Amino acid sequence: MYFCRTEDPLMEPEFRIRLNKKLYLKDPEQSELGKKILKQGMDLIIKLGFEQFTFKKLATNIGTTEASVYRYFENKHRLLTYLINWYWTYLEYKILFHTKNIADPEVKLKKVIELLSEEPKLEGKSEELSEKSAYELLMLEGSKAYLTRHVDSDNKDKFFKPYKDLCADFSAMIHEYNPNYPFPRSLASTLLEMSHSQKYFMNHLPSLTDFRHEKTNAKLKVFLEHLLFQAIRKK
Repeated sequence: MYFCRTEDPLMEPEFRIRLNKKLYLKDPEQSELGKKILKQGMDLIIKLGFEQFTFKKLATNIGTTEASVYRYFENKHRLLTYLINWYWTYLEYKILFHTKNIADPEVKLKKVIELLSEEPKLEGKSEELSEKSAYELLMLEGSKAYLTRHVDSDNKDKFFKPYKDLCADFSAMIHEYNPNYPFPRSLASTLLEMSHSQKYFMNHLPSLTDFRHEKTNAKLKVFLEHLLFQAIRKK
């Protein structure tokens, strides 16, 4: 969930994200050390990779003890899941903010595809998480939040609710456009995953995409729109 702090009709509201309390032992947003654990943890996972990342390395990086980090998170997977959920919650907020005043279902869906296709530009304050870094973390390590042997127990604890909420919002828009389309949730989750996997392929496995020589995501946007409307266009 999230809540706004200030709102300007010409700008996106400034807001704070609150996530599932079962993800952490102590709320990291309520202390300076906790915020450092989130920010520096995200940066260090991006730099080292999740497998090489440890709480000991994080503690050294932020000038604290390993035991202090463990007071906030039970293990590094909980920290990763927290950070990935932060991104999904932010993306849901961003999509709802930019579509709330759009009445035409087709225009609304095109705006969603535009937001999924674009590169995040928003940088937070130096001590805060940013959309840009969270997006990079998702691209590199996002699937490791749920591709685990304990995914079912994590799901029971609602660790993936932000992602499922985002898919539900997207599928509701698909249903609004065509109430007779039988697979709105499957299509929504597929397009969300594809928007990120195609960008990853562009940068790391270019033979798996037709966008390897593109400097922008304009063609990716066209591709995603094509898939979406070819599937749901009313006959």
